[in-house]
Amino acid sequence: MTPKRVNERAEIVIIGSGPGGGTLARALGEKGMDVLLVEQGDVLPSEPENWSATAAAEGRYRSPERWVDAKGIEFDPGVHDWVGGNSKMWGACLPRFRAEDFMEVEHRGGISPAWPITYGDLEPYYADAERRFGVHGQVGIDPTEPSRSSPFPHEAVPDEPVLALLRDRLRAQGLHPFPLPLGVDLGDGGRCIRCRTCDGFPCRVDAKADADVSMVRPAVASGNVRLQTRTNVTRLLIDSTGLRVVAAEAIRDGEPCRIEGGTFVVSCGAVRSAALLLASENEHHPNGLANSSGQVGRNYMAHNLTELIAVGTRAAAATFQKTLGLNDFYLTSPSDGRPLGNIQMIGKVHPEMSRRLPRSPWVLRRVMTARSLEFVIVSEDLPSSGSRVELAPDGRIRLTFTPNNLAAHRELVRRARGMLRRAGYPLVIARPQATSTSHQCGTIRFGTDPASAVLDPLCRAFDLDNLLVVDASFMPSSAALNPGLTIAAQALRVAALVDFSRGQ
Repeated sequence: MTPKRVNERAEIVIIGSGPGGGTLARALGEKGMDVLLVEQGDVLPSEPENWSATAAAEGRYRSPERWVDAKGIEFDPGVHDWVGGNSKMWGACLPRFRAEDFMEVEHRGGISPAWPITYGDLEPYYADAERRFGVHGQVGIDPTEPSRSSPFPHEAVPDEPVLALLRDRLRAQGLHPFPLPLGVDLGDGGRCIRCRTCDGFPCRVDAKADADVSMVRPAVASGNVRLQTRTNVTRLLIDSTGLRVVAAEAIRDGEPCRIEGGTFVVSCGAVRSAALLLASENEHHPNGLANSSGQVGRNYMAHNLTELIAVGTRAAAATFQKTLGLNDFYLTSPSDGRPLGNIQMIGKVHPEMSRRLPRSPWVLRRVMTARSLEFVIVSEDLPSSGSRVELAPDGRIRLTFTPNNLAAHRELVRRARGMLRRAGYPLVIARPQATSTSHQCGTIRFGTDPASAVLDPLCRAFDLDNLLVVDASFMPSSAALNPGLTIAAQALRVAALVDFSRGQ
């Protein structure tokens, strides 16, 4: 169903308001560009349920959309359709990738490929992204820390007593626990109250540095960026030459609409961005838009993730516990010298969150969480052409994903459990997250060769003159750290180096 009239027009149309699209919109708005930021969801309401563990467990803020796996089995992808995208629910842990993450690295499960840019190319934009997100941290503790042109914008978030004790016990084991880099509005006049509902919850007081609060709202305030919500873009249309996108077809509040622009930027997230390009096939691009390489949708990655619940013998849980990380095994394993990954604390797990706790009576879960600290173990998922995004015959997203590099991940889990037991937590429960899509990346990777990459090093599509993809899709490898800051840094780099005034 094609709309008969143009509903919107802008110099630059950005589809998706997460860390990529939201950051790019803010940077371009500050340069005086005419930007339309299109978002499938709405503004997330401020309401008591924001801080309700029951509401979180019941998926109040999750998208009702369902995807299918390789066997056609439907599943809940755990995505969130709001202004700011999935970042509305993140814990605002915003690390930089390590310098080695941009190089070719041999892992136990295979090769992590080199990027077409270096850490040095992205470093100044990392610093800018940290400033915009208001990141707290401390330099000089993490042994894998890359070089920096400036200190963190704010001092590290301090530990609560039980975490300070854990940090000391880990140091006594010869380890180097460091303060997690966190984007929270903490300090004099800050809004953060250091509550138990940060990671996995929307922030009711806007104290969390998500893409909505830190990027979209300042973008709109610039006066050059318009935000159009409740608009689901279903297809991109090209001109008769097959070289330029001229419009986006969308459904807004149940009605068809058409959005025209000079430059189009897709920032829907790694899975949905690939799905949109595949759905936009036409006579010039029969296998999907910008897909002459056949790489659109391939090389999906989402990290190998396992939650650890460390239970002590006495009630000693922290309120705001996400302040400690460990990278001692990030680059090298004591067993074979190859990388294992990252260990970091996560937001407090509540007894209502039954999917994240062992099957047991609610009272037992309550006793357990009063004595527990929670961590996530992150290992790199290596790119594979067989892990991919496709469209099912009924048009739904089909995600085929085969985890790899699992031997390294299992070793890291074993080492983490051992260090926590030695630190005074005799019961350490492991909960693998086999179907997580929270750190999704890949699918539209960038590179220098159009035969093996979809985008150039500035995220411009090789096949079209005015199309970019700026979200985690561009990443040729996943590293083993939260990707949010890297997405935002690349968006700032794109804003600085691409000449958008010439229609890209």
